[in-house]
Amino acid sequence: MRGLVLLLFVITLSGCSAMMVGAATPASRTAEQDRATRMAAAADAATTDRVKRAFAADAELSQQMIYVSTKAGMVRLSGSVSSYAARENAEKLALATDRVRAVENKITVEFSN
Repeated sequence: MRGLVLLLFVITLSGCSAMMVGAATPASRTAEQDRATRMAAAADAATTDRVKRAFAADAELSQQMIYVSTKAGMVRLSGSVSSYAARENAEKLALATDRVRAVENKITVEFSN
């Protein structure tokens, strides 16, 4: 009888510890996911900043209305420029920027009269 009680006690404790460990895991995963999300957002913001600085350093592109956003290393360019050459140059500069994986070029060309 004593052995049976001891066995039930051990089984009960092992079940409780498994529940406690299981309860802690989702919270720690959430914290890790939050940290990874914050790090990815910071990396994307830094990439956007590098692309904007490259455009600001270019004599022609610094005068254009180009918007830059980044998600997971994918840079999206939008806005308008005055020539196809400027549009192409913006894409090339963005692609040449560190940590840019790809560029989605949505820049429109608007000719002045």
